[in-house]
Amino acid sequence: MLLQLDIAGALSWGMVSVLLTMFTMDLFFTMSGALGIATQAKLTDGNGDLPEIEKTFAADSLATIAGALFGTTTAGVFLESGAGTAAGGRTGLVALTVAVLFSLGLFFSPLFAAIPPTAATGPALIVVGMLMLSPPLAKIDYQDYTELIPAFAVIVMMIFTGNLGVGLCAGFVLFPVFKAVTGQAKAVHPAGWALFILCLLFFVFYPY
Repeated sequence: MLLQLDIAGALSWGMVSVLLTMFTMDLFFTMSGALGIATQAKLTDGNGDLPEIEKTFAADSLATIAGALFGTTTAGVFLESGAGTAAGGRTGLVALTVAVLFSLGLFFSPLFAAIPPTAATGPALIVVGMLMLSPPLAKIDYQDYTELIPAFAVIVMMIFTGNLGVGLCAGFVLFPVFKAVTGQAKAVHPAGWALFILCLLFFVFYPY
């Protein structure tokens, strides 16, 4: 509901595990979605990074906050946007056009609600998923098990849990562990160790 917030309740000790879970999920959904779509749209640099990704995170954060204030479901980066880039969308004008069409779609929500979500988005997401497979999988070093196994774990966990965040967390936990065990701890960026701790806490506090 509009502006129905319980800030004090959200900041209570009992909500720590929930906040950690939601923060981790939103962080990795945004990261994976932004990088995956940017790679598909050929907007990444030579290192596979998205320039000025902080702007993407800022926009996602503001959209998430606005969605919560208005009492809607989470508004942010989703891989469904890959359908737009697969169709040729590359600019901000595409996003604005989609926003306008979605706004008009509010008047037809009863009609759209009658269509099963899996039937509406399933086929498009399958095609988008296939199109997004080749660039990242081609960059995996299949001779280095310290990189291959964590990457395989990410893929498997995503498939069997149906959750991008859980899959990415598995990779962020296993990658530093394998590097450390094989004497390559220095190869892990300090941010990688920070993500290792965050993801480890995520699995500890996750409400299974």
